[in-house]
Amino acid sequence: MCYKGATAMRAILSLALKLLMVAAAACFAPARAALPERAGVPTLAPLVARVTPAVVNIAVMTRSPLEENPLFRDPFFRRFFGLPDQPQGQVSAGSGVIVDARQGLVLTNHHVVKDAQEVVVALKDNRRVPAKLVGSDAGTDIALLRIKAEGLVELKFGDSDAMQVGDFVVAVGNPFGIGQTVTSGIVSALGRSGITPEGYEDFIQTDASINPGNSGGALVNLNGELIGINTAIIGPAGGNVGIGFAVPSNMARVVMSQLVRFGEVRRGTLGIVLADLTPEIAKQLGIATREGAAIAEVAPDSPAKAGGLRAGDVVIAMNGRAVRNAAALRNQLGLIAAGESVEMQLLRGGREERLRIRICEPASRSVAGGEPIPRLSGASFANATRGTREPLVVVTAVEPGSVAYKYGLRAGDIVLGVNQRRVASVSELGAALRGAERVLLNVQRGDFLLAINIR
Repeated sequence: MCYKGATAMRAILSLALKLLMVAAAACFAPARAALPERAGVPTLAPLVARVTPAVVNIAVMTRSPLEENPLFRDPFFRRFFGLPDQPQGQVSAGSGVIVDARQGLVLTNHHVVKDAQEVVVALKDNRRVPAKLVGSDAGTDIALLRIKAEGLVELKFGDSDAMQVGDFVVAVGNPFGIGQTVTSGIVSALGRSGITPEGYEDFIQTDASINPGNSGGALVNLNGELIGINTAIIGPAGGNVGIGFAVPSNMARVVMSQLVRFGEVRRGTLGIVLADLTPEIAKQLGIATREGAAIAEVAPDSPAKAGGLRAGDVVIAMNGRAVRNAAALRNQLGLIAAGESVEMQLLRGGREERLRIRICEPASRSVAGGEPIPRLSGASFANATRGTREPLVVVTAVEPGSVAYKYGLRAGDIVLGVNQRRVASVSELGAALRGAERVLLNVQRGDFLLAINIR
């Protein structure tokens, strides 16, 4: 009797152990990829079939260099030089994404449609539709087009903030103008910046092949949602080497809303100068956190001053979104329209505080004239003052394509110093640049500090 009882107990324990092992296996077994299969092999084909009708090719007609020369507008000189009777424009190709089928809204890159005289959108079904530019923003490299056509297919926005390094992605575009092409890869990195000196950058980096002509195309997740607008590559020969960048969909969506409302992005100003929170700065401020944006300076009579911000404050979140560094805060502020308010979470003297501050229109700074500086050809500089006290050097104009433009200088920039030494006049700036082989130009643009290398 005891033997039978022991046998029954062992059977019960064995069964319980097997049930526990099955439950554990169910909990810890790797999740299967949410991909359909064809003949027992995972495939992206159904995803691609849903996504590609919303990705378009964009043909852009721009003015040719000859048209800029009044001499070549004369039919006599055109015939003399063997040119066509009518000026011929230049055609370039790019990509775009339909994000609102009802309104015919198409997202693409600013650099794709910049200086366009005519834009034509080619749909996947080979229809060609003229497009109208709704608005464009050079800072984020996002532009918005509108087309009128029946039967459009749109791509739903995904949450780019939810993406993680290692997530699978698919890129769709028109590389080299050869036609719609699909490539795949993973998210290689998040929050990339510093690719261009003046942009608002929070790029998604991917190894999905992105080549010239892919600009403005879609980067999608495996749910078929738009999580980025492909915009740039790093390649020694201009081709793909596995390093591509996309504007996050959350950034593109905010820019799009302003382009629809205003035809432009109306950025405001706080009146602050930001710096990254380095370990040295954190130690000086007596705080333990390693992420955030340190406020180095607060301008008098500014919205920041009125809202209670002080030099030495460290902003760790804005509107509930964490701030990693100065570039991240700059990106967030660059998407806030003038007149709106933001809530800033900050550390001050080791204590956490919250302030609500209203973003204001940037104060206009008009400086007439300007002097050239040989080493920064294409730009004009003038002496000015901040308020009534501090002397400044202001960039009054920069010619597109010039040496100064390629270095990254833009009209309205304030040149604070050269190689960390303050300059207070155009003559001091010119003297500091003479004879120096390598120069680091310390520049303030709006609320932010930039370092521009001059070779």
